[in-house]
Amino acid sequence: MAHTIQHRLVVAGLAGDTGKSLVSLGIIGALRARGLVVAPFKKGPDFIDAAWLGAAAGCPGRNLDTFLMSDARILASAAEHGRAADVTLVEGNRGLFDGVDAQGTHSTAILARLLRAPVILVIDARKVTRTIAALVAGVQALDPELTISGVVLNRVGTMRQEELIRAAVEAETGVPVLGAIPRLPDQHLPSRHLGLVTAFEHPDTKAVLRKIAHIVDQYVDVNAILERVRRHDIPVIEEEPRSGLRPAPRTRIGVLRDRAFSFYYPENLTALEMAGAELVTISPIDDEELPEVDALYAGGGFPEEHGEELSGNTSLREALRRRIEDGMPVWAECGGLMYLSRAVVVDGIVHPMVGVLPVTVEHTSRPQAHGYVEARVERDNPFLPAGTAFRGHEFHYSRLRDNVTTLDTVIRLERGEGLGAGRDGLRARNVVATYIHLHALGVPEWATALVDTAAGVSS
Repeated sequence: MAHTIQHRLVVAGLAGDTGKSLVSLGIIGALRARGLVVAPFKKGPDFIDAAWLGAAAGCPGRNLDTFLMSDARILASAAEHGRAADVTLVEGNRGLFDGVDAQGTHSTAILARLLRAPVILVIDARKVTRTIAALVAGVQALDPELTISGVVLNRVGTMRQEELIRAAVEAETGVPVLGAIPRLPDQHLPSRHLGLVTAFEHPDTKAVLRKIAHIVDQYVDVNAILERVRRHDIPVIEEEPRSGLRPAPRTRIGVLRDRAFSFYYPENLTALEMAGAELVTISPIDDEELPEVDALYAGGGFPEEHGEELSGNTSLREALRRRIEDGMPVWAECGGLMYLSRAVVVDGIVHPMVGVLPVTVEHTSRPQAHGYVEARVERDNPFLPAGTAFRGHEFHYSRLRDNVTTLDTVIRLERGEGLGAGRDGLRARNVVATYIHLHALGVPEWATALVDTAAGVSS
C-alpha cells in the first residue's frame, strides 16, 4: 500500500447536450499541449464518449458507475489509472443530480462526492442571463458537500450577455465563470442514433480533437481550472499495480474489433488477459480468414451501419459459423448478437449474417431499450452458473422479429428490456448472446468463466 496525492476534476452539466463533451475533450487537449498527463473517465456506461476521451488523452478512456460497480472498485480504478497522471478528468452524464430516482441515486453528483473531486459546471447560456446565477445557487443549496469550482458557459450569444451572466453568477454565488464559448456554427462532434459517431470510425479524429482543444483553450481559462484543481489535494491509498502480474496465456480468445465493433470496456479486455487469455483481434469487415482461437468475445458497436460490408465478407462468416457449430464458446453482447443472427434488416434491406442464432434482428428508428439492467442467470450455460445475479446496461435500436418465448434463453431480467418478455441470454450450442453490456469491475467472475471455458474446450 502507498499513500499518494492525486488531483481530480469532474466536468458536469445541468442537463444532457450542454457541451460537457466539448469542454472535457478541449480541457484534455489543452492540458496535453502543456505537457501534462490526463487520466480520462466517463461517468456511466457510455462507450462512445469514453473512447473520444481516450483518443484525446492518448490512453484508454474508462468508465466509473456506481450502479455497475461498488464504491471500493471505483476508488481502486481511479487510484490505479490516475497514478501516473497530473489530472484525472471525469466527464459526467445527463444533469449533475440526475440518477435512477428522485433522490439522484447513482448520479454524477454522487460520483463526484465519492471521488472528492471539484466540479466544473458547463451551462447552456442560450436565451438566459441572471437566471444562471439562480441555477448555480440551486446546485450549491441542493448539495452543499459538492465543491463547485467554476462555471463554463456554452453557446453564448453576445459579449453583453456574457458580462451580465458573469457578474450575476460571481456576485450571487461566489463561483467564478472560467470560460464562455460562443455559439459555434459547427459542433465538431458528429452524432447519430446512439450519440456521437465513434472515434474509431471518424475519418479524422485527430483533426477534430485539435480543433476542439483550440476552441476551448481560446475561450476557457484552462490555466485557472488547472490551478483550482491543484488546490484540491486528494489523498489516495493505492494498492500495488497489477500490470506486472499478468499470467502467461493459457488460451486464445478472439475479439471482434473494427469500425463496426468498438464497444468494449478496457477493463473487460484487461480482465480476460489477467485471467489467462491471449486476445486476438478479428475484423468481421476486413479479415477473410479466421485465426486460430479457442473462444470468441463479440462486443457491441454499429453492425447496422456496416451491414453490407459484414454480409459481403462471406468467407469469415462461414468460417465463424463452422467453428461455432463445432462447439467454440462465444459471449456476445448487443452488436455481437446481431452479427451472429440469421440476418439484420436495415431499412427493409436484409443483410445475411453468421447464422448461428435462430433469430432475425430488425434495426429500428427508435430506441428499443436504454438504461440499467438487473439480471439473474436461471439456466445452465457455459459461463455463469444458475443463480448468478448481475447488473449491466443496454442501449439498442434493434429488436428480434421472433417470438422470444419460443427461444432458449438463460437469463431472467428483473429490470430492463433485453430480448423482450423479461428474458435475455439467447443460447445456441456454446453461445450466450445478450443485449446486456456487463462491466468486469461489476461482474468479476465473468472473465474467469470465459477463459476457463475456452481453456477447457481447447485442452
